[in-house]
Amino acid sequence: MRIVVAPDKFKGSVSAEEAAEHIAAGIREAQPDAQVTILPVADGGEGTLDAAVTAGYTRHDLTVTGPIGEPVAAAWARLNDTAVVEMSLPSGLAALPHDENGEPILAAREATSRGTGELIAAALDAGCTQIILGVGGSANTDGGAGMLAGLGARLLDDRGNEIPDGGAALAQLASVDVSGLHPGISSAQFVLAADVDNPLTGERGAAAVFGPQKGASEQDVSELDAALGTFRDVLAEALGASARSAAEAPGAGAAGGVGYAALAVLNATRRPGIDVVLDLVNLDDAVTGADLLITGEGSLDEQSLGGKTPVGVLKVGQAHGVPVIAVCGRTTLDRETLEATGFRATHALSDLAPDAQTSMREAPRLLREVGHTVASELAQTSNG
Repeated sequence: MRIVVAPDKFKGSVSAEEAAEHIAAGIREAQPDAQVTILPVADGGEGTLDAAVTAGYTRHDLTVTGPIGEPVAAAWARLNDTAVVEMSLPSGLAALPHDENGEPILAAREATSRGTGELIAAALDAGCTQIILGVGGSANTDGGAGMLAGLGARLLDDRGNEIPDGGAALAQLASVDVSGLHPGISSAQFVLAADVDNPLTGERGAAAVFGPQKGASEQDVSELDAALGTFRDVLAEALGASARSAAEAPGAGAAGGVGYAALAVLNATRRPGIDVVLDLVNLDDAVTGADLLITGEGSLDEQSLGGKTPVGVLKVGQAHGVPVIAVCGRTTLDRETLEATGFRATHALSDLAPDAQTSMREAPRLLREVGHTVASELAQTSNG
């Protein structure tokens, strides 16, 4: 019996690697002879770096500029000439200072993506020529201006002074000097791992759609959207019409507009995050010849069906003719929808606990229980 376990994180409970380990432990309890392959995955956001490291990439720790300017501990990963940069580590909500309740202190107007640029610069300094930029969970709405500053660009006001970091300060922008951009950019290929297809500005733009999640008031959203428009216009003066058209490209609004800077300046190619990560971990090879593939995440819902981890893993299983089981903390999808999607079965931890708090708190035990159940049922089917 050969089983591949490839879940995403169960947010607030266990990481993707922990989830995979607990499920695998339950499988081995039920079937000690089972061959279990663990491949924690992610959708391009939080957990992407860990997935790469588990797949054989080497982690490189680095202190960079955090989302409100303070130093933060972050990392990037490398395999041969390919680097993986996970934006949530240097520039994400989790990197913000937290209050006494453990909640991030949001700073929609001031947060910067500078640390992300510094990580990319480190990868370029090391000679990497393929950079995978996983975005998601960002704290900023700065259009990627901070990322460009971290890569050597200078953003100047009408007096020739550098403007402060943050999206709101872009209203002061008069010129962009790209002459100091890292020379490695010109010979590197960039992949933007992003699922959202929003443009930079407007009703579906970075500020309007994602700004409120980062603490932006209605007035903040209006000001940030206008500031992003100013950034677009000034960058187009420096780089030409392509920088203007890039603002309308699908994904330009990803990660507070970092998608825009990646497309306009780094000439990045946008790909769905889950596809990028599944390539990183070589799930195709791992699934070949397997008897079962197990995936999952904290919440299996309508958003999951739009291209999140479980459905991405499901497609790989289907391509290889391997049945796929989903494990989740909870699901809002009915049985008919789940069956129509193609999962052989779905196991929700919420069905095994009296309440949501218990299922989250006891997720390790419940995941082992699910692993045990799945392996036992598979053995019975094989023997039958």
